[in-house]
Amino acid sequence: MKLLNRLFCLVMWVPATQATAAPAPDFPLAGTWTLVAADLIRPDGVRIRDYGDAPAGLMMIDAQGRYTVQIYRSDRPRFASGDKKTGTPAEFEAAIMGSSAHFGTVAIDKEAHTLTFSIATAAFSNWEGTQQKRSYELNGDELSYRVPARPDGYIPLSVWRRVR
Repeated sequence: MKLLNRLFCLVMWVPATQATAAPAPDFPLAGTWTLVAADLIRPDGVRIRDYGDAPAGLMMIDAQGRYTVQIYRSDRPRFASGDKKTGTPAEFEAAIMGSSAHFGTVAIDKEAHTLTFSIATAAFSNWEGTQQKRSYELNGDELSYRVPARPDGYIPLSVWRRVR
């Protein structure tokens, strides 16, 4: 019986240690990230808030490059009815314009300093099935990336801090 218990513990220990192993060292973005800033850089170079003064967000990337991103305005109004199905047009607009969420896979080109998000599903359905390239900087546990300029010339900038 002791032998069976030891074998069982060994069989359970190996997958558990593999599941908690550190991210692959060749994929430096693997981990959990919290949002520091979600800003816009205006054409004149001035940086302004895009998701309010205290945006909230989480990005998770695994060692194989699968990711999920969520960004939210913290000052989004609540639905007065308490029911998402009966929201007003203004409540729906605030919910959509005050959030950004997507998931899929991300690839990194260290030499070109670009990330390419292959978006499988997104809150903004026009992004689904697209690849989006971002220029990035990684300084220790801080990651920032810029989205290509919008039609109005504003450049979205996201800044993330790795959770340790």
